[in-house]
Amino acid sequence: MPNYVTITSDKRKWVAFFLCLFGGVLGLHQFYVGRIGKGFLYILTLGLFLFGWFIDLFKILNGTFRDNVGQPLRL
Repeated sequence: MPNYVTITSDKRKWVAFFLCLFGGVLGLHQFYVGRIGKGFLYILTLGLFLFGWFIDLFKILNGTFRDNVGQPLRL
């Protein structure tokens, strides 16, 4: 029986969720996962005019949000 290993980020899903929920328009969740440039973009546009913030919140809950190297967040 083969063993399967899923590579995940060292960043936590729930930390990113709460950072997004309370500081998403400032891009705090983007800074947390290492996307510094996108974090500054969120600051300048208030979370991409709130649309990006809402989409990121949904992606974190859905499990499709990735860190700066493309790995899924761990539980």
